[in-house]
Amino acid sequence: MSGAALGLEIVFVFFLALFLLHRYGDFKKQHRLVIVGTLLAWYLCFLIVFILPLDVSTTIYNRCKHAAANSSPPESTNVTGLYAAATPVPSQHPCFKPWSYIPDGIMPIFWRVVYWTSQFLTWILLPFMQSYARSGGFSITGKIKTALIENAIYYGTYLLIFGAFLIYVAVNPHLHLEWNQLQTIGIAAANTWGLFLLVLLLGYGLVEIPRSYWNGAKRGYLLMKTYFKAAKLMTEKADAEETLEDVMEEVRKVNESIKYNHPLRKCVDTILKKCPVEYQEKMGRNMDDYEDFDEKRNTYPSEKSLVKLHKQVIYSVQRHRRTQVQWQILLEQAFYLEDVAKNETSATCQFVHTFQSPEPENRFIQYLYNPTVEWYWECLLRPWFYRILAVVLSIFSVIVVWSECTFFSTTPVLSLFAVFIQLAEKTYNYIYIEIACFLSIFFLSICVYSTVFRIRVFNYYYLASHHQTDAYSLLFSGMLFCRLTPPLCLNFLGLTHMDSSISHKNTQPTAYTSIMGSMKVLSFIADGFYIYYPMLVVILCIATYFSLGTRCLNLLGFQQFMGDNDMTSDLVDEGKELIRREKRKRQRQEEGENRRREWKERYGHSREDSTRNRNVHIDPKESNFSDISTNRSASKYTRANNRTERDRIELLQDAEPLDFNAETFTDDPLEAESERYQPDGRYLSMSRTRIFDDV
Repeated sequence: MSGAALGLEIVFVFFLALFLLHRYGDFKKQHRLVIVGTLLAWYLCFLIVFILPLDVSTTIYNRCKHAAANSSPPESTNVTGLYAAATPVPSQHPCFKPWSYIPDGIMPIFWRVVYWTSQFLTWILLPFMQSYARSGGFSITGKIKTALIENAIYYGTYLLIFGAFLIYVAVNPHLHLEWNQLQTIGIAAANTWGLFLLVLLLGYGLVEIPRSYWNGAKRGYLLMKTYFKAAKLMTEKADAEETLEDVMEEVRKVNESIKYNHPLRKCVDTILKKCPVEYQEKMGRNMDDYEDFDEKRNTYPSEKSLVKLHKQVIYSVQRHRRTQVQWQILLEQAFYLEDVAKNETSATCQFVHTFQSPEPENRFIQYLYNPTVEWYWECLLRPWFYRILAVVLSIFSVIVVWSECTFFSTTPVLSLFAVFIQLAEKTYNYIYIEIACFLSIFFLSICVYSTVFRIRVFNYYYLASHHQTDAYSLLFSGMLFCRLTPPLCLNFLGLTHMDSSISHKNTQPTAYTSIMGSMKVLSFIADGFYIYYPMLVVILCIATYFSLGTRCLNLLGFQQFMGDNDMTSDLVDEGKELIRREKRKRQRQEEGENRRREWKERYGHSREDSTRNRNVHIDPKESNFSDISTNRSASKYTRANNRTERDRIELLQDAEPLDFNAETFTDDPLEAESERYQPDGRYLSMSRTRIFDDV
């Protein structure tokens, strides 16, 4: 099993990152470099979280093995050695390999590759790809140029700070820094920035995640919140449609002004390809213009203005498509929650849907999740399950807050995470150690990463599910993950006292902390900021509990869902009316389809029978006519090769009506025309009898 656990987790984490990226990104429409860059960033960050418990268990085994090698002989009662102070006597607790043991030398190389790759992505590659993806250039060279210009200030700031620091070190005679120390300073600077953001996101997630499940168990809460979302989304949807109309109007003007032989016509064609299909069809009707352009008479847009227009088209089309998809998804959620509210008072214990799902479900799922099971889950079990889950998550949040405030205390050990790990370390229960470490860091990661998925910075950063996230937001999320994960892992190792700079013990460090270097180079960061700044999570949790951020956003004009607000009540009523209107519209559509289906089933067979009977009792004249027409068609194909020119003339003439009472028929209009023409210049009628002779 040596290294097998590492390989299995590497494969599992890859498919997990691929699944999440498929949920938020669009593999078919987005650029491959965007997909690959985001997938690599997410994969490396998730990999660090999943592999770190294996590093902890391997480090505990190495400490035991090292203490056994440096311990005194059995007859001696004193235990000496480098790591004897933190490890019990091997004779009392024999060291045995854990099932997930990773051989020496693998983990340091693995962490070094993963860490520096993630740092290269977050500080260099992903910001450049962000500007590249958002650029409206028409060529690769133009996009690269735009990306370099936009990131010049970004990169120049870092170079200026680093250059000033090197000058300070060179001028000060008391400082002699080597390459390893400079590397440690760079890592400390990156981790400090990440820890600053980590505490903000963690304080929000520790309170909001348990509260969301607790509120989800309340009757009507989710439905009211869905009505609120519907009112806000309708406003955003209308704004997106209006913006798209304005941008398409600009595209139409540019399309009409720049002719087919203009040098910038290729740029206009590229813009048209990014427009929706219905707008392309409208603009394509006016493309039959073969007029030469005249630079003296008309003013044409510049290439720079076309680049700006291209960028606006990409943004407006993406936003319009996202709001349309989100509106349909929100309607389905609202209809389903209304069905849940109706079925709660049902006496049949059968869940009844107002609308059937448009997508056919699997038969196996239908068999297991039948209407009875669905009713018991939605109306009885799910609220209680959410309440129990909210209580468990609240206990975890209290443990995290307590440990963040007390992890610096080593005598006595107050951090609960450190207490659990040290109890398992005494008995060398590696399974318990890995499970405890995994649950702890997994909960911390959920609190941080879920906040990254929930936050929205206007329309510039927004992770929307169902393949509706744009390239800029995907790359930005990859940057955040790469910057948050290293300080998150260091914070977890500090909570468990696996970091020697926190425990102040001369023990073997984990492979992850070994690549970070010794923070003693910057003592004010190692002994000050890293220890006392995480205590601010208490203040952030209190602010989140009383919804201070939500209230501030409401005061600034950004409406948030609050139960004791008049504006929230108005938006809920507006959303309820919108959902009711859409529900009536869908009911009318389904009723119309049902009536058409019933009409077809009821009268379709009788119509076929009457048609069949009418064909059997056919009139002799019609039979005679059919025979004549059959013979005529046979003779027509024999003369087809001799009438090529006549067929061309026939297409230009109006079709003459056939006289079914005529004694002779001809299929050739030119022959008929010659028969009707008389030498005196008059035309005869096609019928030898008048129309009303039989009346």
